[in-house]
Amino acid sequence: QVQLVESGGGLVQAGGSLRLSCAASGRTFSHALMGWFRQAPGNEREFVAAINWSGSTTYYTASMKGRFTISKDNAKDTVYLQMNSLKPEDTAVYYCAFGVGVPFGQGDPRGYDYWGQGTQVTVSS
Repeated sequence: QVQLVESGGGLVQAGGSLRLSCAASGRTFSHALMGWFRQAPGNEREFVAAINWSGSTTYYTASMKGRFTISKDNAKDTVYLQMNSLKPEDTAVYYCAFGVGVPFGQGDPRGYDYWGQGTQVTVSS
């Protein structure tokens, strides 16, 4: 079992920044992948970014690369999502996910085995 605890969401004005955190605990694997997804009301869960367990490789949705940065503190088993230049359309519940193998690719939520509870990000115009 893997437990994921997210924090850092909130309300911010357009153009502002937020940093989300996701702390992993329990049984982890050196070849695991950790990802961030988001889901707005009425929309499907959307891939944001992912990072391998060592922190050496990152993946992004093209539209978010440059504004969002994923990173990992290996000593704390914590993944961060730094979000800059936020837009109202970034408003969503953001979820942290953990997957081993990720058989459908890093951008497909079906491949992740564990999920955090979600944290709300609201960007006002």
